[in-house]
Amino acid sequence: MGREIEAILAAKGHRVVLIIDEDNAGELNTSKLHECGAEVALEFTTPQTAYGNIIACLEAGVGVVSGTTGWLEMLPEVEKLCREKGGAFFYASNYSVGVNIFFRVNRALAGMMERFDQYDVTVEEIHHTMKKDAPSGTAITLAEGILDNLSRKRIWVGNTTTDPRELEVVAVRRGTVPGTHTVTYDSPEDSIEIKHTAKGRTGFAAGAVMAAEFICGKQGIYTMDDLLGF
Repeated sequence: MGREIEAILAAKGHRVVLIIDEDNAGELNTSKLHECGAEVALEFTTPQTAYGNIIACLEAGVGVVSGTTGWLEMLPEVEKLCREKGGAFFYASNYSVGVNIFFRVNRALAGMMERFDQYDVTVEEIHHTMKKDAPSGTAITLAEGILDNLSRKRIWVGNTTTDPRELEVVAVRRGTVPGTHTVTYDSPEDSIEIKHTAKGRTGFAAGAVMAAEFICGKQGIYTMDDLLGF
């Protein structure tokens, strides 16, 4: 993702002033961020390091676009600091425009299925073997969209289940798959399936760059719904 984002930034005429990875993580500090004139940081790292990275940027007055998943138990603290500092923070579990349209379709379909309890619903996601968290943040967002709109499901679980109150979310790790997400409603008579298949990482990176352009010079907390006008 970092290389994809860097290429898109360069193609659009933006200047990349600092690149941080595990070899120079110590340079992510207020002094260095001010010295290089950073305006927005695009944070795509690991569940273990995301929170510290985001805090460091917000403390330095640098807006943050984060796409790291698996750390969201700390999200309220990040949002609190962002408000205190008058900063800008943009979070999405997935920056693809297509996926975010898919999120909307998923919520709408879940609401429609409220009346039809003969259908059980499951979520499946398939990703490359190097993905560090499971289920994916995108799958969790899909699950939460279903839970918000389908009252017979009370909680999502990351394993198979026979409890009708539980929403089954299955994660598969296979080869180099960029990301495939499927929501299936199954009944004794038929099945209804909605699916998003990513063809590569460019769509995710392009959305992240759009988010960085969107928050540059702004204050507040934003999501893809804000960017896309949903």
